[in-house]
Amino acid sequence: MFGVVFPERSFPMDASAFAQIDPLHWILDMNSLVGDAYRDVRELCVFLLPAAASSFPPGKALAVYFQPPGHPFLFCGAVHPARPSALLSLPWPDPSEEPPIPDPNPNPLQLALTSAKIGVSVEDLASLPPVADAGAEKKAERLALRVGENLFNFMQSFCGIDGSRLVVPMDILDRWFKKFQERARKDPSYLKDFAL
Repeated sequence: MFGVVFPERSFPMDASAFAQIDPLHWILDMNSLVGDAYRDVRELCVFLLPAAASSFPPGKALAVYFQPPGHPFLFCGAVHPARPSALLSLPWPDPSEEPPIPDPNPNPLQLALTSAKIGVSVEDLASLPPVADAGAEKKAERLALRVGENLFNFMQSFCGIDGSRLVVPMDILDRWFKKFQERARKDPSYLKDFAL
């Protein structure tokens, strides 16, 4: 019915890589894919297989969720015949937001909470929240903070102090932006570092 790819982390996988809970629900334990390094997996490409796209029930969608350890499943996007594939963000929480690590002799329920999961389910398209807005917002926020931090660090190297004020040269923004552009031209991965 569907396939997934974790860009730069996996080959394409079909639904058989997931544990099927019932006819409409599937779960993938991220430990089977990347062990404890689930936070390094930032994106998921999900797609309907051609045979499924033509026979998909009208008004239905394939909803995708992610579940950080100890958290509930969170919606990250959906596909349906009019949108047969999508690249979805997986905005895992910061480690500081993680629940405490369970004791060394956990019961089976605690073990279930220690691994990240991807969930897929067939649902009514009209009942789903807007697609991927939360992930896009979080990514834009991270990018803005990283660029702002870069500018601040650059400005600090040229400032003077006048009482409780920082004094910077008038052309500081132009100098910073030229340096930023030059670095991005020389190193294509430079801008990718800001988006992570």
